[in-house]
Amino acid sequence: MNDGMTDPLRCAVFGASGGIGAAIASQLAARDDVGEVHVLARKALPPASKSVAHRFDLTDDGSIAEACAAIGAPLDLVIVATGRLVRSDGTGPEKSWRALDAGGMAEMFAVNAIGPALIAKHTLPLLRKEGRPVFAAISARVGSISDNRMGGWHSYRASKAALNMLVRNFAIELGRTNPGAVAVTLHPGTVDTPLSAPFQRGVPDDRLFTPERSARHLIDVIDGLTPADSGKLLAWDGSQVPF
Repeated sequence: MNDGMTDPLRCAVFGASGGIGAAIASQLAARDDVGEVHVLARKALPPASKSVAHRFDLTDDGSIAEACAAIGAPLDLVIVATGRLVRSDGTGPEKSWRALDAGGMAEMFAVNAIGPALIAKHTLPLLRKEGRPVFAAISARVGSISDNRMGGWHSYRASKAALNMLVRNFAIELGRTNPGAVAVTLHPGTVDTPLSAPFQRGVPDDRLFTPERSARHLIDVIDGLTPADSGKLLAWDGSQVPF
């Protein structure tokens, strides 16, 4: 992120009330090179050191635009830590095509792909024109088409694959308008949050991360990014996940 910049970094974390988002925001605020962390959630978050809270609705383009206007430019880092594995009514993910439902699919795409794309629409123009600004969206390894060995989880897999493609598109466009900028999707590993709690059986203890550990890994990956990484899906350990 820094690449020799002397000005304090300005960061924005969308989904900062969730497990991973909250941990990322806290760790960014603890850094000496960070001046502001704009934390965005559906409900206003309590005041914290270096943090500036904003409200937004992931499914409302107008609320995203309003929040981004309040943040303003330049931004050195944007992290989209939103996402949903099950529907708001608690059902899913689908184990078979027999469980597919148009409303459920629309909900998953709205949260996992369309919402992050709208955030990108309003934040990519705010990225600093110097240094190495980063746009990073939390995705998932199961969004990889070529790495799909198990099937199932249709809407979740497909919505995360769509997110990966969208960010790849954004990376190509950024390469023309802001060549030093990087846009990536990140796989955080299996993180011990309410989202993953029903699906943790069989995950080795050393691969079930706390939100704090996952956040440390992801920030390390972000710190090591170069423009050559733009458009990639990267895992928590920095390895590239094939599309």
